[in-house]
Amino acid sequence: MADIFMPSDEAELAGFVEAAKAGNYPLEVCGFRSKREAGRPVNPAAVVSTAKLSGITFYEPGELVISAKAGTPLHEVEAALARKNQELPFEPADLSRIYGTDPLAASLGSVAAMNISGPRRILRGAARDYLLGIRAINGEGSAIKSGGRVMKNVTGVDLVKGLCGSWGTLAVLTELTLKVLPKAQEARTIFFLGLSDEAGVGVMSEAMGTPYEVSGTIHLHGSLVSRLNDAEITQTNAPVTALRLEGDPQSVVYRMEKLRRELAPFGDTYDLDHQRSLSFWGDIRSLTFLSANFGRPLWRITVAPSKAAQIVRALSAFFDLSAAYEWSGGLIWLETPSSSEASVTELRRVLAEFEADSMLMRAPRSVRSSIEVFHPLPLTKMKLVQAIKKAFDPAGVLNPGRMYAGV
Repeated sequence: MADIFMPSDEAELAGFVEAAKAGNYPLEVCGFRSKREAGRPVNPAAVVSTAKLSGITFYEPGELVISAKAGTPLHEVEAALARKNQELPFEPADLSRIYGTDPLAASLGSVAAMNISGPRRILRGAARDYLLGIRAINGEGSAIKSGGRVMKNVTGVDLVKGLCGSWGTLAVLTELTLKVLPKAQEARTIFFLGLSDEAGVGVMSEAMGTPYEVSGTIHLHGSLVSRLNDAEITQTNAPVTALRLEGDPQSVVYRMEKLRRELAPFGDTYDLDHQRSLSFWGDIRSLTFLSANFGRPLWRITVAPSKAAQIVRALSAFFDLSAAYEWSGGLIWLETPSSSEASVTELRRVLAEFEADSMLMRAPRSVRSSIEVFHPLPLTKMKLVQAIKKAFDPAGVLNPGRMYAGV
């Protein structure tokens, strides 16, 4: 097992990365290693962890801005915000279930490194949209600082958004500054039972086209519903299509009634009160509806919502699968029985017909070592990725191959 190095400050980290470059030995970049089974496996000479780079360094509730070091546990940041009745608007998803790790082990740095967003992304945007500033160490051991504590227009290269979602392949994040928002006073949920995939996507898309600010949408196959914690819903054994509204209590009630009337042609509706809504969407955020069986491959597919149900129907001809549609169908979680090279080829052949993008979120290391985990890029885009990697990490020491083989 590779040695784990935990620098206590940025200067120590910079020296370690600089030495790795000089010695030309690869590093696995991580926080608490709660997501090390995501992406392609890295075969490092050493592991560099940001676990000791921890703590909130700036928080001004009145300015809706918080800064924290990359190794700060996400739950600590969220607890600090909750005490001031605020939250991270993009509602980062909890991936601990699909990787079999401790929910409390997620770091703020991992959220930015993987651009992790949850159900509210459909209304509020992604993690990168709220990242105001970063500090990081690149592959040469040099410090990078970009952005600040205010939202502003950017000319030239936006390093803040560029490093968000780079999976530690370009730089080791050391500190992050994010915009936050007030927490909603009330949450309510409208849901349907027994809709087909096409109807479920139709309901979600119709709802998002209204002015009623729907902050979460999900359509679950009946086989996934039994994993939820709401006993009344799980007992139905039927597909569930749910829509969340949040905000001021009076506003939420008004918007719910208006939305229910607009969606009446789709069938009977049911609703969840505030507490049940919090529980239900907590399940969605933590992916409770997905299998915890690490041997069961899990795909994350992004596509135009209008094509979502067609994709699942087409794939059903080749696989025994279960699906969940988030973001009005723009995001599909797909469980399949096999991740063999032949099955991956077939799956991506179908996805290509619908211009969909995919990522194999979970599979054994042997599988993730032999195939492209991220959706294959056209040659022109791959050359751009390689050029960016070389600019930030000339010796290729940071998480080599984590996203794409040879990069």
